[in-house]
Amino acid sequence: MTEAVPFIRPEVATFLTAFNARPRPPMNDEGIRMMRQIPPELMAQMMQEIELPLGPLAVDRALVIPGPGGDLPARLFDARAEREPSPVVLFFHGGGFVTGSVATHAPLAAEIARALDLPVVSVEYRLAPEHKWPAAPDDAEAAARWIAANGAALGREVDGLVLSGDSAGGTLALVTGLALRDRPAACPARLLLAIYPMADASRHYPSQQQFADGYGLSSPDMAYYTSAYAPDPHSPRHSALVADLTGLPPVVVATASLDPLRDGGRALVGALAQAGVPVAFHEAHGSIHGYATYRRGIPSAGADLAAVLGLARAMLEPGAAA
Repeated sequence: MTEAVPFIRPEVATFLTAFNARPRPPMNDEGIRMMRQIPPELMAQMMQEIELPLGPLAVDRALVIPGPGGDLPARLFDARAEREPSPVVLFFHGGGFVTGSVATHAPLAAEIARALDLPVVSVEYRLAPEHKWPAAPDDAEAAARWIAANGAALGREVDGLVLSGDSAGGTLALVTGLALRDRPAACPARLLLAIYPMADASRHYPSQQQFADGYGLSSPDMAYYTSAYAPDPHSPRHSALVADLTGLPPVVVATASLDPLRDGGRALVGALAQAGVPVAFHEAHGSIHGYATYRRGIPSAGADLAAVLGLARAMLEPGAAA
């Protein structure tokens, strides 16, 4: 029996044709060394071909957070100059634990700040191959604990955390949520927001083969990310799905129907529901991994992101997860 051709939005097909035709450095140690020579601000400018501008904000300022391996640069985004006590969103950028930065993902972090009407702190964490696992989750947990206890440094009174991220950053949001469940921070985690995360590296899922090549996140790139980062695929500090999920705060999971990571995300949603964790789910039908940072290149991705953030906003309403 011939497998049905998956639906792909026409604008996504056009985007992928241009994406696959564009030359880029090889995803290997030498290619990463070349990429590290490009200033993050220049990388962010290059992203403007496919991503929307930063947009209006009342606050956009640099921070420094102490981390276990040294200071972690961070950036505070807020649509309001002043606010009452509120949760703070901690955002971890994507990039396979190898690439990406606060600068490249600034438009996404700013949009989260506006859509949730909450301050967002986007944090740099140590990247592979220079820093292997578990450097990234160590940094993510340390940043979450510091923000929970240091609202004065933000000029904000923090009464909770929203742990969020896209791709690798979504994975960090999940594993940090598990860490804070087991050893609470100075204020509670109120929501986990995981946008197309790697939820389970402990087993192979059909979507990894179905969308291995031609859909933006290629199998050679994924293999390099794994070898560079060198995680333990069976550890809950990398594969959240292998953990006992009971007792987590509410979770919003976003996937894309043409994403190699799709099936792991779907499995996570089912496991969260079975564990009694309030969970909301959005799948971008006919779209690809990375869509939340491709809003200029794929205009309909803006509506997908709005839907995901609408779910997050609803889950944060008092009594929503009761």
